[in-house]
Amino acid sequence: MRENTPPRSPMDELVGEDDDDEELIYVGDADEVLDAWEQEEAEDEELDAEAGPAAEQHALRRSPVQDDAKLTFTKHTAPVFCGALHPTEELAVTGGEDDKAYVWHIRTGEVLHEVMNHSDSVVAVGFSYDGSFVATGDMAGYIQVFKVSQNYRQVWEFTVGDMGWMRWHTGANVLMAGCEAGEVYVWRIPSGDCKVLPGHEARTESAELLHDGKRLLVGYGNGHVKLWDLKSGTPLLEVDSTVGHKENITALAADQDGQLFVTGCEDGSLYLMGPGGVLGQLVAPNEYPIESVLVDYPGFEMKVAASGTLQGKLTIWDTARQTKRVECEDDNPNGITKLVWLKDFTICAGTLGGWIKGWDFRSGAKRFTLDGHTNDIQSLSYDRQRNLILSTSEDCTAKIFEVPAAGQ
Repeated sequence: MRENTPPRSPMDELVGEDDDDEELIYVGDADEVLDAWEQEEAEDEELDAEAGPAAEQHALRRSPVQDDAKLTFTKHTAPVFCGALHPTEELAVTGGEDDKAYVWHIRTGEVLHEVMNHSDSVVAVGFSYDGSFVATGDMAGYIQVFKVSQNYRQVWEFTVGDMGWMRWHTGANVLMAGCEAGEVYVWRIPSGDCKVLPGHEARTESAELLHDGKRLLVGYGNGHVKLWDLKSGTPLLEVDSTVGHKENITALAADQDGQLFVTGCEDGSLYLMGPGGVLGQLVAPNEYPIESVLVDYPGFEMKVAASGTLQGKLTIWDTARQTKRVECEDDNPNGITKLVWLKDFTICAGTLGGWIKGWDFRSGAKRFTLDGHTNDIQSLSYDRQRNLILSTSEDCTAKIFEVPAAGQ
C-alpha cells in the first residue's frame, strides 16, 4: 500500500503499531535460532504469495455467521472506501484503494462504467442531486465528472491537491471539495466556474451542506468550525479553539432549520452550536474519537442528536436539555464508523468488524444486525424509497442490504 493512502482501519488510532506483534522466543544455539527464523519468514512469504496482494492488508478478517446481503460487488481488489446510490435509478458508484471507481447495477452487479485513470486511492464518489452526473475523487485531489446519460463521457476534471472530502450540492449541479490547506472549492458542473472559500493552513476533513442549500458548515484540523455563505464566499460564523474543539473535527451535522449544529472531534469532545456560536458541550474530551454524528430525525416530536464513537458507544441526546436521552443497547459493542437515519425511527451504524446494526433511537432497543462483511465498514449510503443500504468495507467488497421491517 502506498504511504499516502488512508489508514486501513479507524482502530489504528486506538492501538499502537506493535500491538499485534508477538514476541518470539527460541530455545537453542544461534544457528538453530537463525534457521528457525529464516524458515518462518520463508513460510510467511509463501503464504502471502498464495493468498494474493490483499492478504497482508486484511489479516484481521473474520468469518461471518451468515451473509444477509442481497448482492455483493466484488470487482474491487483492495479496500472500498466510499460508495453512493443513484437518486432515481438502480445504480451505485464505489471507489477504493485499488485506484478505481465503478458504476454498477445494484440488482445484478453488472459494471456499467469503470474509472481507471486515478493514480491514488479513490476516497470520494457521488451522483449529483438529479443523477445526471457522477463524480470520483482520489486522495491526491484529482476529481473527474462523467455524464451518466452519455455513456459516462468525462465532462470535467480538476486537481486540487490532497483532498479531505468531496460532495455534491443537494439542489444544483454544484460540486464541492475540501483540501489539505483548508481551501474549499465550489464548482458549477459542467462549466467548471469556480469559487474558492479560503483556508487558514488547517486541513478540512468534514463538511455539511445546510438544508437551505445556501450555507456550508466546515470543520478543520485545528478544531475550528466555520459556517460559510456560498453565494458571497464569506464566513457567517467561526468558532475557534478558545471556545470550542481543540483538535481535528471528524463529524458534523445540521438540523433541518439550519439553526442547530452538532460537531464531533477526534479527541472525543462533542458540541452543540448555532448560528451565534457554541450552545453547550455534550461530551468533554476523552480517549475515544467521535466518528459520526446525526441531528434532527424528520418527523420526530423533539430534536435529538446522535453520536457514535470508536469505542462502540451510540448515544441519543436531548438537544433542548443538552442531556443524554438514551444509550443504545448492544451486548457485543463494536466501534462505530458511520451513522445514518432510517425509516421507522431507526438509527443505523456501520461498525468495525463489518456488522451493520439498527436500533429504535427512542428506546435504544436493538432492532437488527446485518452480517456479511468480513472487515470494517468504511461507508454507508441509504435509499429511503427502496429501504436499501449500500455498504463498503475493508474486505474489498460493497454490499446491498434490504433493511428489515420494524418488528422483525
